[in-house]
Amino acid sequence: MPDKFSATWISHSSISDYLACPRAYYLKNIYKDPQTKHKLQIVTPALSLGIAVHDVLEGLSTLPTSQRFKESLLVRYEKVWAGVHGESGGFTSEHLEKVYHDRGQKMLERVMAHPGPLKQLAVKIKGDLPNYWLSETENIILCGKLDWLQYDPEARTVHIIDFKTSKKEEDPKSLQLPIYLLLAVNCQRYQVAAASYWYLELSDELTPKTLPTLEEAKARVLEVGRRIATARKLQAFKCPHGGCPHCEPFEKILRGEAKKVGENKAMRRDNYLIPWERPQDDTEEIL
Repeated sequence: MPDKFSATWISHSSISDYLACPRAYYLKNIYKDPQTKHKLQIVTPALSLGIAVHDVLEGLSTLPTSQRFKESLLVRYEKVWAGVHGESGGFTSEHLEKVYHDRGQKMLERVMAHPGPLKQLAVKIKGDLPNYWLSETENIILCGKLDWLQYDPEARTVHIIDFKTSKKEEDPKSLQLPIYLLLAVNCQRYQVAAASYWYLELSDELTPKTLPTLEEAKARVLEVGRRIATARKLQAFKCPHGGCPHCEPFEKILRGEAKKVGENKAMRRDNYLIPWERPQDDTEEIL
């Protein structure tokens, strides 16, 4: 029987880290502070915005359809935002925080005006972190959370919906859809009929996406999973550029050039604020 504790766990987030820079992958997903025994997390405005909006919307799936919009989503939003307020959320000024806070508020106002699929039945996968054996023989586990699974009771199928809080569209080469398809097929019992992105800042409607075949999805994800598993065995995590925008922020933490602004006890991560030398790109953080 394979051992989950010795397995290589991969997700959309960790795969993206590795493909961007093996050194960044190591510092974010493996390295632990010798004193706290916690992993490292860099807090940014984009990350905090994504966390707050996702928290509000994903929580709706646990409520009966008739109860989801009885209370304004903005009430819940303010409660969640209190957890990412100030430097703990990566905000270096009141103005910067207000810009991001107001963006999230407008996204939720859009959802309340055009709830669409969020008023329909939904499937909630049990467990804090859905996962399954992508390859038992190679000891690789795929894990991750799906934002929303809309349920069609007549067809007994689900529609994968991913909330986007970025102004930029998802890279067509991204492994997000293959990963979500594999998780949806293997972590719940209903057939997957469709998948869509909802760009909350740009559109009132979903953007349909074409799903790969299961065989194609597994082949693509497993190929990267094998590379990560090999790198972990060999402890081969060098930055291919000798330093890059992906790993350098974590190197600053190790050099004592970052400010610790709190910790995520549930995830056992220490949160750091990086003194950015230039304005940050408005890119979506992977949650």
